Amino acid sequence: MAIPFSDALADELLETYGSPLYVYQAERLNSTIAEITQAISYPKTQFHFASVTNGNIALLKQFLKAGWGLHANTPGDVYLGLHAGFEPHQIVYSGSHLSREDFEQILNWGVRRINLDSVSQVQQCSEMARFPIELGLRLNLPEITGESRIGVHPSEFRDAIAVSKFPITGLHFYRGTGTNATQAFTQVVDTVIATAKQLPDWSVLDFGGGFGYPYRKEGARFDWQEFGASLNQKLSGIDLIIEPGRAAIAESGCLLARVVSVKWQGEKQIVGVDTSIANLAVLAVHGGYREIVSWKDSENYLSDVCGNTTYSRDYLGKGCQLPALSVGDPIAILDTGAYGYAMSSHFLHRFRPAEVLLENQIPRLIRKREDYAVLLERQLT
Repeated sequence: MAIPFSDALADELLETYGSPLYVYQAERLNSTIAEITQAISYPKTQFHFASVTNGNIALLKQFLKAGWGLHANTPGDVYLGLHAGFEPHQIVYSGSHLSREDFEQILNWGVRRINLDSVSQVQQCSEMARFPIELGLRLNLPEITGESRIGVHPSEFRDAIAVSKFPITGLHFYRGTGTNATQAFTQVVDTVIATAKQLPDWSVLDFGGGFGYPYRKEGARFDWQEFGASLNQKLSGIDLIIEPGRAAIAESGCLLARVVSVKWQGEKQIVGVDTSIANLAVLAVHGGYREIVSWKDSENYLSDVCGNTTYSRDYLGKGCQLPALSVGDPIAILDTGAYGYAMSSHFLHRFRPAEVLLENQIPRLIRKREDYAVLLERQLT
């Protein structure tokens, strides 16, 4: 698969902003946002981007411009959203295990719709709130959510209502991380609705959370049209909140890097690059595969792409098909818009790359590249 900009532009970006480099394509991002928005015709639908997947303010502004709100999992998500221009009423917070300090911060920022994970958290939030808030419960129903640490079982709904000084109006359904099977959502709509009706003041269905993305192009792909049709048939009068994260932003980003070494082990090419797993998602959690491509057009060879650390499992790709590469060649690791920079780290004391947004093939720096000074920040000697 070719990426939609030239090798000349890739070289220019790496020379200008350093290697490795996260690159996002505004047109692809906005196309995906439009596709998801248009697929769900239910008239009382609100879309909220799950910013846990990518918190860059310039990218959050793309969602704000498209009329989406923000879905936050941590106070940091809220903080970034406010700085991107979202108003507190445009932010839905769904968290678990919030400390008293977390609650104070979220409430002080004015967030009013909060989905909570336990009866004790409902009680604590209710006691601390000094203005009316819209409370929802995160659902734990093993037959549809699977065995999960997250959520409140319907048998606890009465207890939650009893300790809350506010009506509990929402039910939040989280299917699980990275679910590509459309039926995993459509087949449980009736059960979720029936469960929500056990809440006397139910008026909001927050239906995920967990939408996947097909990192392997031949794999299952979530069908937004089918999903939208199912919801449109079964909902009436209820406010619907949809919270795509990975599904909305993964495809828009890639991680550029340069080849720094090449060796051969028999017929296999071992390609060393100037990035590492520290700049990708935890693959065991967020998908164990990313497509890696080169601009060279020649015979492909079985190849392993390895990071620039001594960690023995620092493989960015195993068993790839790539042409014979040379030191200095650029490569692109695709589909890193979600859980790329958001999960990058200083593992083995390397600093993090810059981020660039391409708009009509014109680059704009949206996060500066770090340098070694970041490793000393806040250290005391």
